[in-house]
Amino acid sequence: MKVSLLFVIATALTMGSATLQAVDKSAGEALYKDACAQCHGPNAQGMASFPSLSGRDAEYITSRLETYRAGEKVGSNSFLMIPNATGLSDDDIANLAAFITESAE
Repeated sequence: MKVSLLFVIATALTMGSATLQAVDKSAGEALYKDACAQCHGPNAQGMASFPSLSGRDAEYITSRLETYRAGEKVGSNSFLMIPNATGLSDDDIANLAAFITESAE
């Protein structure tokens, strides 16, 4: 029993660290500059009717992008965000969230 519990804990910790290592902030930066900066601003400060992303945590960014990717409406700009998020992979979303939360403060 103790060996099984230790195995489960070790596996969970290993999976968690593998996920963290998979994040590529430079890939997130490239995606952000290509697809996000035009509306959210070069420093994610927001522009006009496009909200600021600066100061948001990774969970919020990830959740919103996943919602848009699923085609679900969130607010008045959903019609713009859904097509932009549709082609994002899980890795793309993780990379964007890492870049936005760590670089756009």
